[in-house]
Amino acid sequence: MPRILKKETLTDVNHFSQQLLNWAQTTETFAWLDSNDYPQKYASYDKVLALGVKSDLLTSYHNAFEKLNHYQQQTKDYLFGYLSYDLKNDTELLESNNFDGLEFPDLYFFQPKKIFLIKGDHLEIQYDTSCAQEINTDLEKITNSILKQPKKSTQPEINARISEAQYYTKFEQLQKHILRGDSYEINFCMEFFAEDAPIEPLAIFQELNAISSPPFATFFRHKNHYLLSASPERFVKKKGQKIISQPIKGTSSRSQNFTEDQALKSKLKKDPKERSENIMIVDLVRNDLSKTAMIASVQVEELCKVYSFKQVHQLISTVTSQVKKEITPVHLIKSLFPMGSMTGAPKISTMKIIESLEESKRGVYSGTVGYFTPSGDFDFNVVIRSILYNSLKKYTSFSVGGAITAKSNPKDEYQECLLKAAAMKKVLID
Repeated sequence: MPRILKKETLTDVNHFSQQLLNWAQTTETFAWLDSNDYPQKYASYDKVLALGVKSDLLTSYHNAFEKLNHYQQQTKDYLFGYLSYDLKNDTELLESNNFDGLEFPDLYFFQPKKIFLIKGDHLEIQYDTSCAQEINTDLEKITNSILKQPKKSTQPEINARISEAQYYTKFEQLQKHILRGDSYEINFCMEFFAEDAPIEPLAIFQELNAISSPPFATFFRHKNHYLLSASPERFVKKKGQKIISQPIKGTSSRSQNFTEDQALKSKLKKDPKERSENIMIVDLVRNDLSKTAMIASVQVEELCKVYSFKQVHQLISTVTSQVKKEITPVHLIKSLFPMGSMTGAPKISTMKIIESLEESKRGVYSGTVGYFTPSGDFDFNVVIRSILYNSLKKYTSFSVGGAITAKSNPKDEYQECLLKAAAMKKVLID
């Protein structure tokens, strides 16, 4: 699709970025992606804003990947959107029958009219020709706007869908499945929620992002559905023929004392249980990538490397491949979906166990959000460390989970869930 381009040099990137995000709040559909300047080898942009709907695709999981494939191949343009975890039902004979308080569509993508791409102090603006005359007017509105700190609404009452006692009971059932050989790693998740709890999405996102400063932060809105994500994890990126997947498994708390923090980091790196969890998923990712890869091109670039974030240390591995030229971008994603770090292994039997023991439909949580480029490249995160909000129902939700193996300790796993939930809970109730 033809677009009008304009390039600028920014004198104050952070200030302009805040103005840009504030300006986006006036539209019903937009995607804001923010790397928070986190040092990462495969970053394309520091910040991206896409807004305005030229065309879009909204669908349930039924035949969803084929619909998206047709849409992407037809438009061959920038597309921004998400795939919910429940698209698993389009890859295998699976179901999602658990409680759903959020009611997000299973898949939503849009072709934006306006795109802002920031790298360093360089700003590239791409407008659809139908609204090209608005570029200068919009820039003036953005740069002349006065930043006002949005106020958070009243503190919602956060409830756990699964109590601590219920968690331990379910943990025993998970262990029985593992001992029986149904699975050797199960990523079990639980929901925290607030009903009749109006929130101010921008204020919540800004605080959540400031607390965590992750490389794959996202503020995504489509009408009354909001995703406020502080994700540290990349699902998959395509750049030319190269495919990059970076699963996370292994978590440790941090300390403000430098010596203690280094000790926690060293302990995580050497922890046999945490390493085994990560390596199991690396093997799964290698197998998934091999389905679409050129012969002998699947490589493990990093294995169990410790990455540090404001809240936690994480073990991250980087697995790459060279994709066969005949594989379309969407078919590649389908072959990897859902990501192994959010299921466990083996995938199909483990997803059946997850469905039987979790109490909530995952929806967008542990799905993915990101974008396609006109050339068919793409970059998608894993939707974790995220708050989801339905403003029509005033229903707020966030979920957390962890990998259960034969060596897992129930109390340790429960405490890990609470550690992961801390940032979301803090921004909602403080």
